[in-house]
Amino acid sequence: MTANKSVAQRLGRVLERVTRQSSRVPATPEYGSWVLGRVSESQRRRRVRIQIILTVFVIVANLIGIGVASLVVIVAFPTPSVFEPEVRWITFIAVPIYVATALIVGVFWATRRVMNNVRWAIEERPPTREDQRNTFYAPWRLTRVLLVLWGIGTIVLTFLYARVNSDFVPKWLLGISFPGIVVSASCYLFTEFALRPVAAQALEAGKPPRRIAEGIMGRTMLVWALGSGVPVLGIFLAALITLLQQNVTPKQFTVAVMILAAFALIFGFILMWILAWLTVTPVRGVRAALNRVERGELDTSLVVFDGTELGQLQRGFNSMVEGLKERERVRDLFGRHVGREVAAAAEKQRPKLGGEERHVAVIFVDIIGSTQLVTGRPATEVVDLLNRFFAVIVDEVDRHHGFVNKFEGDAALAVFGAPNHLENPEGEALAAGRAIARRIHDEAPECEAGIGIAAGMAVAGNVGANERFEYTVIGEPVNEAARLCELAKEESGHLLASSDAVSNADESERAHWTLGDSVTLRGHDEPTRLALPV
Repeated sequence: MTANKSVAQRLGRVLERVTRQSSRVPATPEYGSWVLGRVSESQRRRRVRIQIILTVFVIVANLIGIGVASLVVIVAFPTPSVFEPEVRWITFIAVPIYVATALIVGVFWATRRVMNNVRWAIEERPPTREDQRNTFYAPWRLTRVLLVLWGIGTIVLTFLYARVNSDFVPKWLLGISFPGIVVSASCYLFTEFALRPVAAQALEAGKPPRRIAEGIMGRTMLVWALGSGVPVLGIFLAALITLLQQNVTPKQFTVAVMILAAFALIFGFILMWILAWLTVTPVRGVRAALNRVERGELDTSLVVFDGTELGQLQRGFNSMVEGLKERERVRDLFGRHVGREVAAAAEKQRPKLGGEERHVAVIFVDIIGSTQLVTGRPATEVVDLLNRFFAVIVDEVDRHHGFVNKFEGDAALAVFGAPNHLENPEGEALAAGRAIARRIHDEAPECEAGIGIAAGMAVAGNVGANERFEYTVIGEPVNEAARLCELAKEESGHLLASSDAVSNADESERAHWTLGDSVTLRGHDEPTRLALPV
């Protein structure tokens, strides 16, 4: 049992550590893939990362292209054979030398050009429009280097073999040029992917320049042309070669078509996968960010790293979130000034002047001896004291579903039953009044205050002018609560309510009150019976 317990404890600590670490990791990769690192990564480390990614992919893609070219010239079109005695020196000496040289020079030259185009990012300086242009043209410049090397290889090797036998011309033209085009296209797309971190910084300089494969439509059509159109054209030329060369057997033609079709399937799939990855990852990032915003996480933002319409989508999402944050800030500020309930009502319907009769309960709170309170105290101390005093009132009124209608110097007016309807506003107001009296005595004893509570019919609505108005409550309960507040200042508990308010409250609240004398309040014709807390 002891051993099992210790194992369970260790397992719990491991799970806690894993959970803590995972909570620090963002829900989705900032650049769409963990391979590209984090936004907070140093520029030096980012440069090394991009260099490694580009070098590895360019080498792998070109090796695959060389393998496909070898299949075409050796297996797909076996005649004339590249192993004939008169061309062996080309096959075993010239071809390997050129392939090795082109691979080394191509990788070094192409990746160096790319890194030179993004040197501004490595040097950690703000991008200019020229830097931005170089960044977004970098994939095409790398592709151009590869196309040049494959093109030179096609011309040189075709020329060498053609000097021996002109029948080598079509097989070498087809066998090298088409794999070279498709490999170069895949390198173009992958370079766009690898340069996302730098593209995100370059987009800070403004809208990206026009370039090859403009937008998602251009990128898609380019992939279709190079991933499907070029291989299909290769199959067409294979059939044409078969017609022109009478020594090609049906079996050899079948093998040639199968190899070219397999090449079209494989490389078409690779290009479409890269295209889909480039398209889907920004969308996934936006979707994940939308889910976070839906949960109320308005601090969410996206890294804008795509130069197509997807980048506009990312930028639009960030603008939307900024608008929501501004809206929430204004809503919060508005709610603090006029009350949460009034703000919510104003959002649901267009505010207008006028009001309606509502059955409400009212609390009026006023500090006793406010003149003596402020005399001899620094202004900052007085403000701090009033803030502690009003914080108690706001807290209890909110907790009992009321609404602090206004602050008047050292007094406050709270309403229950407007603008939001309450089943029993008297019960909520009486409970809030008792809690306010208790908490003022405990938390702000310097601020003794009279508290009056009344209930009845009042007019609640917007008062003022069309240009400037406020929500308020006007009527007999407000006046009565103010007069009760004046009387409460002379009572030991500083809390009085009208008997009508207590009689209309629920039974559990009535138990906390006892009825007292009847008095005629100032400005009233009829006597009001008082109620005091037990």
